[in-house]
Amino acid sequence: MMAKSNGKKLLEVSGLTMDFGGLRAVDSVGLDIFEGEIVALIGPNGAGKTTFFNCVTGIYEPTAGEVLIHPPGGTSKRINGMKPNSITTLGMARTFQNIRLFPAMTVLENVMIGRHCRTSTTILDAILSSRKAAREEKETIDKSYRLLEKVGLANEADEFSRNLSYGAQRRLEIARAMATDPFLLLLDEPAAGMNPQETHDLDELIVRIRKEDKLAILLIEHDMKLVMSISDRIYVMEYGKEIAQGTPREIKENPRVIEAYLGEEAHA
Repeated sequence: MMAKSNGKKLLEVSGLTMDFGGLRAVDSVGLDIFEGEIVALIGPNGAGKTTFFNCVTGIYEPTAGEVLIHPPGGTSKRINGMKPNSITTLGMARTFQNIRLFPAMTVLENVMIGRHCRTSTTILDAILSSRKAAREEKETIDKSYRLLEKVGLANEADEFSRNLSYGAQRRLEIARAMATDPFLLLLDEPAAGMNPQETHDLDELIVRIRKEDKLAILLIEHDMKLVMSISDRIYVMEYGKEIAQGTPREIKENPRVIEAYLGEEAHA
């Protein structure tokens, strides 16, 4: 297993297996992520990438294997079988392949929802308009607005999220995930459906998040230009199995990867 020697391990997945009846969608896959890394998980459609994500983030409980997180300054924890909201609270946030915003809420309100797991105001506090409730609401608004500035959406804060362009909705999803204060951000096909300019802007945003917010990032992505330009390491899946891992250069030159997935793009 390749490892980055100059950082703490944040996510450790070993032997992850997921069966749906007689179908094995993920077959004994392992993956490690270290502080400060951008790691990509790639492979053809149907390779099992999103199922892997869903197992790691609590949407599915894997049939076998271990998923361990090692929060910076915190206690390592096995998260198999934990509910998604509990995993988010521990510091691992994700976006989805299909956009899951609240269309009738404003852009700012969508990000504020992400802060819910970091607030402790009770219903009674809210009813009584306590000082604690007022303080937390102001902190939530301020933090959410700063995140909108980071993703270039501050001017649209009061717009309904359904009125944003597709690329802007993708960036809003990232802001909402970041509102949970994660140490590890998982992005499921963040560039899907984007035009070249939107993809370029996303590329810059992901790199900036890693640098400014000290986040590690794991992404599933089909846009090979984006993957090769920003990833430190890449894992490749095919038919539910890991077939390769390495640096972008190693993956580009791996004959099995070229045959399975990259094809002529490997030489582009």
